[in-house]
Amino acid sequence: MAIDEKTKARPIDFEEDVIQRRPVTTQAGLGTADPTSPSPGVLANDDNIVFTTVNNLVNWARSRSPWPLGYGLACCAIEMISASMAHHDTARFGMEVFRSSPRQADVMIVAGTVTYKMAPRLRRLYEQMPEPKWVIAMGVCASSGGMFNNYAIVQGVDHIVPVDMYLPGCPPRPEALIYGIMALQKKIDRMKVIRKAS
Repeated sequence: MAIDEKTKARPIDFEEDVIQRRPVTTQAGLGTADPTSPSPGVLANDDNIVFTTVNNLVNWARSRSPWPLGYGLACCAIEMISASMAHHDTARFGMEVFRSSPRQADVMIVAGTVTYKMAPRLRRLYEQMPEPKWVIAMGVCASSGGMFNNYAIVQGVDHIVPVDMYLPGCPPRPEALIYGIMALQKKIDRMKVIRKAS
């Protein structure tokens, strides 16, 4: 055969080249080829095949890595900080690093008593966060003003920003915050895309 001669390319036979060479896994718990299938082919229970929509995939990715913006104002902040320490370890949920910039965060955790003096700063930080964004009101003071019903305290942070998750307690334990994070992850996972009518 001369150097410039090429062998003719054989057309791809789907039955022989693709289906017959498909690996069948032996790992426990994973799907294998259906033995009762009348003809071999790509089946719904085969490994490495996922049927979903782009919206569900994006929501799944968002729910697995919420990046928190810690907004600690009072004693609830100590419990929020301890939730990220080694004993409770919020890194298991993809949120190990509290962001110091609102432009890098998508979950604001308001932990503590919000005064009217702090309310404009809280609103400004919320507006600087990119969409979509969520808010957790941690503790009874952030949720409803707590026992401080006076002229200086905001009676619930939902008067300033929309709240997605309320955590009761004075202060709530780190386990309560982790439970609230898991509930927020389920809410993000179920989120639907709302399109504006044009």
